[in-house]
Amino acid sequence: MIELVDISKKFKQVFAVKNVNMFIEKGEIVGLLGPNGAGKSTAISMLSSLAEPTSGDVRYLNKSMLKSPGPLRKIIGMVPQDIALYTELTAEENMQFFGRIYRLKGAELQRKVDEVLELIGLSDRRKDVVSKFSGGMKRRLNIGVAMLHEPDLLIMDEPTVGIDPQSRNYILETVKRLNVEKQMTVLYTSHYMEEVEYLCDRIYIMDKGNLIASGTQEEIKSILSAEKTILVKADRLNNDFLHAIKNYPAVNRVITGEKEVTIMVPKEENIFSSIIKLAEESGLNLNSVDIKTPTLEDVFLHLTGRALRD
Repeated sequence: MIELVDISKKFKQVFAVKNVNMFIEKGEIVGLLGPNGAGKSTAISMLSSLAEPTSGDVRYLNKSMLKSPGPLRKIIGMVPQDIALYTELTAEENMQFFGRIYRLKGAELQRKVDEVLELIGLSDRRKDVVSKFSGGMKRRLNIGVAMLHEPDLLIMDEPTVGIDPQSRNYILETVKRLNVEKQMTVLYTSHYMEEVEYLCDRIYIMDKGNLIASGTQEEIKSILSAEKTILVKADRLNNDFLHAIKNYPAVNRVITGEKEVTIMVPKEENIFSSIIKLAEESGLNLNSVDIKTPTLEDVFLHLTGRALRD
């Protein structure tokens, strides 16, 4: 349906995106995952024709869209990272304004406004001024505006940043429902692993402007087929234990939290007894030592040496 071919974007001497290749098939939810500053927003700005690439091509139905992006723009609904609403207008007035930009009018416009307000759970607040809305309600209205013209592709750029858990769950469920009930294709960018794991059929992982992994969740997690992840928990970690485990010969990578440490070792290594011995020698009281089921977070750690939100 849509393809990025060797796409790059350079600002002065720095590449925000470098030689990225992506494709999106009709009817799937594709996740674009990476930390802040990875190049996700720049990539989707080029995909949606909002930014011109330094090199490479954007193709829709196998035709280049760089010089004539009109056909691509007609089928896209864009949910930007920053709220794009008129806060002095009501929810319904915002919908009507943006609906006219999409060239909807009359009875058709009103029907779509009613339908979308119901879908995003704001029918009872349609006459309220947006400035009185919570952050989560503004996010939901922002999504509603992008859906008015029934786009074939809905692009969502970190739509749950800075909102409460209830609104976040509502948005995730809405995305699922749109995909299932309306067969809407979705490109969903996030730096929250759990959102991408919950929603997406296929995943692209970006870091520092580069695409570092792609595939289904199972395919990406298979990158760790040669490693296993061990999670060690304690009431309070101490520096002697951390120093010892980081310097243990069989350990590939270590990431520390306040009360837990994640250790990655070759799959054939059995270091449980060594972990317990090192803890005893350093005076650390362990709560648990467990092998973790591989997650996308583990893959990112394996590929970059750091956690997604470091």
